[in-house]
Amino acid sequence: SLENGIDQVASLDEDRILRRFLNVIQAILRTNYYQFKSDNAAVPYLSIKLDPALIQDIPSPRPSYEIFVYSPRVEGVHLRGGMVARGGLRWSDRREDFRTEILGLMKAQVAKNSVIVPTGAKGGFVAKQLASIDGEEAARQEVVDCYRVFIQGLLDITDNLVGGETSKPDRVVCYDGNDSYLVVAADKGTATFSDLANKIALEYGFWLGDAFASGGSVGYDHKKMGITAKGAWESVKHHFRELGVDVQTSTISAIGIGDMSGDVFGNGMLLSKKIRLLAAFNHRHIFLDPNPDPNRSFTERKRLFAKPRSSWSDYDKKSLSKGGGVFSREAKSIRISAEVKKALSIEADQLTPNDLIKALLCSGIDLIWNGGIGTYIKAASESDADAGDRANDAVRVDGRDLRCKVIGEGGNLGLTQLGRLEYAANGGLINTDSIDNSAGVDCSDHEVNIKILLNQIVENGDLTDKHRNKLLESMTNEVAQLVLSNNSQQNRAISMIQVHSAELLDAYKRLIEILEQADWLDRRLEFLPDNDELDRRKLEGRGLLRPEISVVLAYCKIMLKDLLLQHSAIFNSEYSQRELSRYFPIALQDKFCVQIREHRLMREIIANRLINGFVNRLGIVFPFRIMDEAGADIAELMRGCSATYEIFGAEELWAEIENLGERVDRSVQRDLSMQVTKVVERSMFWLLRNAIGGRSTSEVVAAFKPGLATLSGQLLKILPDADKQAACDTIDRLINAGIPQKLAKRITCLNSEFACLDVIAVAGENGRSLQQVSKIYFALDHRFQWSWLQKQIALLPRDNHWQSLARTALRDDLHRACRLLTTDAVHTRGSGITHVINQWFELHRNNLSRYDRLLGSVRRSDCDLTIEQASVLLKELHAFSPISCGVV
Repeated sequence: SLENGIDQVASLDEDRILRRFLNVIQAILRTNYYQFKSDNAAVPYLSIKLDPALIQDIPSPRPSYEIFVYSPRVEGVHLRGGMVARGGLRWSDRREDFRTEILGLMKAQVAKNSVIVPTGAKGGFVAKQLASIDGEEAARQEVVDCYRVFIQGLLDITDNLVGGETSKPDRVVCYDGNDSYLVVAADKGTATFSDLANKIALEYGFWLGDAFASGGSVGYDHKKMGITAKGAWESVKHHFRELGVDVQTSTISAIGIGDMSGDVFGNGMLLSKKIRLLAAFNHRHIFLDPNPDPNRSFTERKRLFAKPRSSWSDYDKKSLSKGGGVFSREAKSIRISAEVKKALSIEADQLTPNDLIKALLCSGIDLIWNGGIGTYIKAASESDADAGDRANDAVRVDGRDLRCKVIGEGGNLGLTQLGRLEYAANGGLINTDSIDNSAGVDCSDHEVNIKILLNQIVENGDLTDKHRNKLLESMTNEVAQLVLSNNSQQNRAISMIQVHSAELLDAYKRLIEILEQADWLDRRLEFLPDNDELDRRKLEGRGLLRPEISVVLAYCKIMLKDLLLQHSAIFNSEYSQRELSRYFPIALQDKFCVQIREHRLMREIIANRLINGFVNRLGIVFPFRIMDEAGADIAELMRGCSATYEIFGAEELWAEIENLGERVDRSVQRDLSMQVTKVVERSMFWLLRNAIGGRSTSEVVAAFKPGLATLSGQLLKILPDADKQAACDTIDRLINAGIPQKLAKRITCLNSEFACLDVIAVAGENGRSLQQVSKIYFALDHRFQWSWLQKQIALLPRDNHWQSLARTALRDDLHRACRLLTTDAVHTRGSGITHVINQWFELHRNNLSRYDRLLGSVRRSDCDLTIEQASVLLKELHAFSPISCGVV
């Protein structure tokens, strides 16, 4: 055998080299080597598909699939993070190490794609003969031809779908399973190539048609929509709201990376008329405007954006403020005017262009808006080589030296991750590029999935191509809103997690360990703190930084989606199908509801919607904690989530709070939202422990929603007088803070609504009316101070996993006691509810006296409730009744 032959090789180095070649050959899954062109000539390029998991010593992260395309003219590589994956194809200028470049971009794309259906992919090619070609047009044509070869190489060994069945490529032996999902997108150097890619796909009869490459002439034009910039601007708006500033109505100073002809930079700098752009730079010019008039400069930026191939040199000098100018980066030095010195805190009279850019990046302005290409900020602990962008070594600065308040990452890789962390540790507000500019990939994914739906409808003869194209165009604005809502929700999620991360740092530590143990996350590659660092932060009262949260958030979503896709039954439920519909614009929901249910990526879209909605609202620790503590799997968790949201109308409540906008203080809104979140969490746990079982979401909703709707409007009448007065005082306080009366009342009564789950359970089990049981329940609640006890249990320490489990067990035991005592009381004979309650108290007079003494002792102490005290009080509660309480 070949291995026996290698054994005979005398040289150790030659043995190792030969075994590496053999290892790569054994990792090949497919090749186009045996294919022919239509004229029976050999294909003039080689494509091989590899399984990276089988290749020894391959650098991390390992893609799930890799395709390598080779010819004398072009080399290219396409790396995918999973079976269903998407990402751009770029023209790379790094011939020696382009795979390293693409691997890093694929890793970033995996995190970015956590908000969409596919996981991340990335491709890149080098035009090997470009240096020998004269003329700009000839060089461009060579790049186009190389791109065509690269695309053909990918499609040659990719499965097709014909009549809904998988069709293997001709003359290809496949050592892997079915693999027909290949989607690409425009990227650096290929921004205008989408139509060409789609044309090639159509020539191949590839099932995706013009959904193969998004953003073509019949699709969603990202620059025209400004979608990537708008998504990143959602992050900017959110950061400044945290600082108490509305960037749409209050002026902010900014420095930009890029120019107005660029998609992300140009669109971003037109998203508010209150931007005072003091300076900007790209690879050719440095723009300075030390005291800009916001309206006049906005008008001029808008003119430049509309001018084809504009540069900063086209800026109307009359629109510049005194001391401003546009300077070439080729200049020997640039004189710094007094106005620029004052505006940007520069002391030197003149600087080289590179030193001026460094000074701009480190100036104390409000915002740095990155809409360009390149890595400009690293950590002090990193070398310029670590940044992987030699072209900008001369202008790069350290994150610790930044003095701006906010960074918006419309462009990719503007900072290294360690640079972000260094800046964030000093108080700067920043996420990651994968969070900020995810709207572009999100929009493309919507386009692809809409086209998959509509193309099948066209194929069935129910829609013409012309009407399909008009329908696509008509939905542009709604698609944009669907996309931007994801950007907004992810920013809220990161802020929510950051607020509580110091308090729950042990839980986040355990979460990171779970992700590592499941091989979803490499802490070292993602620059996440090790356990020793997390322990130090805990002692110092510090939590996770926003860029760290951004990474963990992405991988949590990826892992949970993968777990959910393993549960087939959940995707056919009424509530899962509703989430599927909500992914699409309303026009499609109304016209093609049947076809939407038959979408080829139905399961993936549902999993994406469910997990994003869950994690964005409830955070990244809660799903793993509740699965552990409630003994639920991911499918049961999603059923519990859907049921809870529906029973309590949680989504509508959160939306009402968020729609308060600037009318209400941000901290008040955050508190209200957190109150809803806490009740949702407790209710979901209650339902998982007491009601979900083998029942469907619809059955659980039917059991509890009507009862809660009945009781919700009556709670202020049902509550005992003292509790009613406390509730009214809270409602008045919220109204005075600017909260509408109806919302204030609902928020105030949420905890009582949660208690109604016990009421509904007892009423159903014992055949009693909701009004009777609710009055008895809340009378007992007031007498035994269950609500107080519940709040105290929630405050018990949860510094480690076992403390969290103990706290959960106590809370679960308290609810069981509440139902036991209420059940016992409703069976007490009496002529009316008041008489029944008094009669029950009289029957248990001795136990009440003992309980009161113990409770009074606890409440009179200055210390927080302990686990021991809670256990004793719960034991006393159970002593009141021997009845076993079931649930409906």
